Amino acid sequence: MPLALLALAIGAFGIGTTEFVIMGLLPQVAGDLGVSVPTAGLLVTGYALGVMIGAPIMTALGTRISRKNMLMLLMGLFIVGNAISAVAPVFAVMLIGRVVASLAHGAFFGIGSVVAAELVAPEKKAGAISLMFTGLTVANVVGVPLGTFVGQSAGWRVTFLIVAALGVVGLAGVAKLVPDLPKPEGVRLRHEVAAFKNPQVLLAMAMTVLGFGGVFAAITYIAPMMTEVSGYADSSVTWLMVLFGLGMVAGNLTGGRFADRRLMPMLFTALGGLAVVLALFTVAAPNKIAAAVAVFLIGALGFATVPPLQKRVLDYAHGAPTLASAVNIGAFNLGNALSAWLGGIVISAGYGYTAPNAVGAVLAAAALVLAFVSQRLEHRSGPVAAPSRRPATGRAATPDAEAVPH
Repeated sequence: MPLALLALAIGAFGIGTTEFVIMGLLPQVAGDLGVSVPTAGLLVTGYALGVMIGAPIMTALGTRISRKNMLMLLMGLFIVGNAISAVAPVFAVMLIGRVVASLAHGAFFGIGSVVAAELVAPEKKAGAISLMFTGLTVANVVGVPLGTFVGQSAGWRVTFLIVAALGVVGLAGVAKLVPDLPKPEGVRLRHEVAAFKNPQVLLAMAMTVLGFGGVFAAITYIAPMMTEVSGYADSSVTWLMVLFGLGMVAGNLTGGRFADRRLMPMLFTALGGLAVVLALFTVAAPNKIAAAVAVFLIGALGFATVPPLQKRVLDYAHGAPTLASAVNIGAFNLGNALSAWLGGIVISAGYGYTAPNAVGAVLAAAALVLAFVSQRLEHRSGPVAAPSRRPATGRAATPDAEAVPH
């Protein structure tokens, strides 16, 4: 795998840290800024909505410059947003900082996915994408727990200053290691938009919204759930987030490996397993051991869907994949926003901190239904086969290498 994937993973590490670290710090942020925990949950919703809105806008603005330069500009925006969050005097300013940082998220992963796929042979695309996303998952093993510990010990503002510094490292990595690949000729914004006419692209995005919504329904409120229901101490939230991160790493790498072989069976297994685990978590949360196992499995099963869903979008939008790829990242975060909002509603309605798990189970089950619909449609129309090309590594592509597995 090219060294440039390391640079993309570094940027993903910083972005992953800022996206997830807030979940372990919601009680501290809420107390310091004088708002309730459900209100503080809007920092998750606001970030997710910013990703969803920013992904297509930032990608469209970047159509006139090289992908490398756009990645660098996005990391600069990420740094500014986290700096604002670190010094926010009131909740509204904190929310603004989160939204500013989020505008870089979708376009970075969307453009980064396309760059990663261009650097390798067609039969290794999903693996390359999963390696880039490894930065995001490793963030949950190292960055998020460390950020949670620092936030609980030295204050959450210090955490966001550290995250801004991570952005500086990511910017330097992109500048140094990512090659300045030429923009594809003849591809305009209207070509990128045309990809959304393909029902398979839309189905993949809908699966992304619902499947990842299932993950975040539980994880958004993991801190109060673990402390108030499972009986863990506040200090235990850090290692529970490590457990979630380890699950993410395992699921992401497994999903990348099998998506290059049997994509749809991988999706069926991950989405079905996620729905079952979330349903069980609703009643098993009071048991410490069961809760810890569930946290790991939610991370593993949820992130096992990332490489196959991202690859499916790239395959069916192969003529102009950049915007579709970025919007699919936005779809992940639309699921985050939807589930965080729904989770806040059921908590505020008095159903308790385990109720978001039931919401997540329903969302994941709905995604599984769409996966079966997508496969049935594919069997009727036949798999897509993109034109073969010579990848950046110089290795020849096989004629059928980009056919979607089914």
